[in-house]
Amino acid sequence: MRKYLLGAVAVIVMAGAAGADELIGDWRTAPDDNGNTGIIRITQCGAALCGTLVQAFDSAGASLQTDNIGRQIIWDTNPTGEPGQYRGMLYSPDRDREYRSRLQRTDAGLSVSGCVMGGAICREGGVWSRVN
Repeated sequence: MRKYLLGAVAVIVMAGAAGADELIGDWRTAPDDNGNTGIIRITQCGAALCGTLVQAFDSAGASLQTDNIGRQIIWDTNPTGEPGQYRGMLYSPDRDREYRSRLQRTDAGLSVSGCVMGGAICREGGVWSRVN
């Protein structure tokens, strides 16, 4: 019985990790409050997903130098069990705030939103597009 239970748990964990593959890769963010965008590289970080800012651009599309390049923007992100839905943590450089994030994979890209701890302040992060 124990052998079957462990096998079932392994299948469930592997199914969650396999679903997360749809987010792994590079994503261009929607413009922030200043019109700036960035490229976030999402990778597997242990059992969860994380994303690091690898490039930044100003509102005209020119490369932007910022101390946030190399900073982890997404962390502790896991599938919820619903198709294409993920929850975790997100850092917003333009507001210098951390949010509990909601990521939703859609045909249009990756819809991003989040709420500050406690839920009093929520924000839409727009739709990120996959970078090839």
